[in-house]
Amino acid sequence: MTDYSTIDFAPLVALAGDDEVVTHSYVRDIRLPSGKTLALVTLDNGRDHTRPNTLGAASLLEYAEVLDQLKARAAAGEIQAVAVTGKPFILAAGADLSKVAEIPDQETAKKFVQLGHYALAKLSGLGVPSFAFTNGLALGGGLEIGLHADYRTVDASAPALALPEVFLGLIPGWGGATILPNLIGIENALKVVIENPLKQNRTLKAQDAFDLGLADAIFPSVNYLEDSLKWADGVINGTVKVKRPNEPGKLERLAKWDIAIKIARDTLAKRIGTVPQAPYAALDLMKAAKSGTRAEGFQREDEVLAELIAGDQLQASIYSFNLVQKRTKRPAGAPDKAIAKKVTKVGVLGAGYMASQLALLFVRRLRVPVVITDIDQARVDKGVAYIAGEIDTLLGKGRISPDEANRLKALVTGTTDKADFADCDWIIEAVFEELEIKQAVFAEVEQFISPEAVLATNTSSLSVEQIGAKLAHPERLVGFHFFTPVALMPLIEVVKTSHTDEATLSTAMVTARNLKKNAVITADTPGFVVNRLLAVLLGEAMKAVDEGTSFETVDKAIAPLGLPMSPSALLDLVGLKVGAHVLDTHHAAFPDRFYRSENLHRLADYGTLLEKDDKGKVKGFDKGALKIVAGGKNPRTAEEILVALEDGLAREIKLMLDDSVVAAPEDIDLCMILGAGFPFQMGGVTPYLDRVGASERVFGSTFHTPPVRGVGA
Repeated sequence: MTDYSTIDFAPLVALAGDDEVVTHSYVRDIRLPSGKTLALVTLDNGRDHTRPNTLGAASLLEYAEVLDQLKARAAAGEIQAVAVTGKPFILAAGADLSKVAEIPDQETAKKFVQLGHYALAKLSGLGVPSFAFTNGLALGGGLEIGLHADYRTVDASAPALALPEVFLGLIPGWGGATILPNLIGIENALKVVIENPLKQNRTLKAQDAFDLGLADAIFPSVNYLEDSLKWADGVINGTVKVKRPNEPGKLERLAKWDIAIKIARDTLAKRIGTVPQAPYAALDLMKAAKSGTRAEGFQREDEVLAELIAGDQLQASIYSFNLVQKRTKRPAGAPDKAIAKKVTKVGVLGAGYMASQLALLFVRRLRVPVVITDIDQARVDKGVAYIAGEIDTLLGKGRISPDEANRLKALVTGTTDKADFADCDWIIEAVFEELEIKQAVFAEVEQFISPEAVLATNTSSLSVEQIGAKLAHPERLVGFHFFTPVALMPLIEVVKTSHTDEATLSTAMVTARNLKKNAVITADTPGFVVNRLLAVLLGEAMKAVDEGTSFETVDKAIAPLGLPMSPSALLDLVGLKVGAHVLDTHHAAFPDRFYRSENLHRLADYGTLLEKDDKGKVKGFDKGALKIVAGGKNPRTAEEILVALEDGLAREIKLMLDDSVVAAPEDIDLCMILGAGFPFQMGGVTPYLDRVGASERVFGSTFHTPPVRGVGA
């Protein structure tokens, strides 16, 4: 096993230079009620709460040195326990990703990983009980600090605890992949390490962490430190017995462990394909963690994490991460937030499934009255009942309290009288995707509402300007395109027409943020960004099928893009009629570039592409559907299809940028990551097209200089 104490880590400090914001380890002795002394280590980088504690080389070496000193004091009988906590509201946010991405080679990367193990593991070898008091934010290495302690408490108001590494092309490599499954069981660990990060980087609240077993005790904020110290005193004295019901026993290790790993692996393959390396690397490490020593697990983590840090997927992930974390906070072209209008009541035109999802989101996030309408009372009542049922579901899952559920349901009303929209500040339509219908519902409601009220359309492909052609005030109309499922998908395409005024656009952007969504401003053009590029993909897929290529080959051809589903699965999800409509719309707008498939219309009339069992599981392609598309005489190979698709995407994106559909390639990438599930580890679609040579083939240059590293080089 590696003896970390023999490694010279000084070059890592020199590499960071003066750029590292050092998180210092401050120690003070606390006299416990029993008379024993606990040494409390507080991590603090000296910055305010806007700059969380991070763990660079100098920070880790100082932390290790402090723990060595405390070990000596414990041996001398001066202290009887050690605890680690953080500055107000923050324990630590892990390593500084920008610095990790700058590590020059795999050898240096391995040394940095080993430094984390060297420093953090000291908390478990002090010779006296050790505690982690998680007083706030604890992400990545910050959460792993606590895993090395003997015991853990958590502040009930801690906003976010997580191991987000696989979301970023890494693995929890400072003990997380080894210790966590042995602490809380393999299924719970899979939730923290794999499932949550891949659900848009979901984090745990304090109560969630406690319920899983990440903490042994939870205390309110008001006396959190005092209560934690008293509890620690009880543990030391033996008056507090710590029980960990989620710790895995022999049965779990013999039977459940490998089964859970296999299920997770199969689920990953279906959801994200096999392009991303980090989730599968984490699964391998967690599978191995069921037996052997911690030291053996740490050595495995050293090798795997070092390889990932030096690899291209991390670089691509950092590019994606910066887009999501930074560009979404300063959207290109967004007007001053100060001119946004207040939204105190929302009207939803429509009461069907999509409209009801929108109404639910608005009432949950904005906490303002929401009124829905439709052509008859039965449809309205059904929509209101659906929303109430979804609120009850949230209550049943413990996501909201009974009082909150009652308040939300009271805010939602339904009507068939458009006059009830008179005091709405924001009205959004979600009716059938037909121009005349959308024009009619806006024309009807406009006569009742204030000239200052904002009108929004959720159209996915129609011209927003044409939708507003009959309005008296087209300047207050904006496109506000959601993606399904509305509650989960983080993107809204905000569509600006030639008439949309700055106050309306500002209101849309502020409203998107208040809905906890990320917004990208696009021009009013067919398909906007996401659907326009998906139309390229579906068009190329159907063209290949019509020429005689099998659906299986087409799906295989497009798999290297790492999209969450194949073309056939995408058509099955959105519906064959919708898919045909999308291609028709784009072909009508750009007949020289977008393919129209008669076979897709025949499939839509037939109604089925994939054969499924009674539980909805796909068994294969429907035989009748395959007969419909049979007859093509010029099948292509998977490689030929992929190159044609890459070139088609590069061509369309270049035209979109030339036509100022969005401000920059980064906005295209942001839309595709958040709206189409383009993998973080690919680093966005435009860097990918640069790496595979499509940009050079199509227009003789690249979208980015220098190129962004990642898969597809």
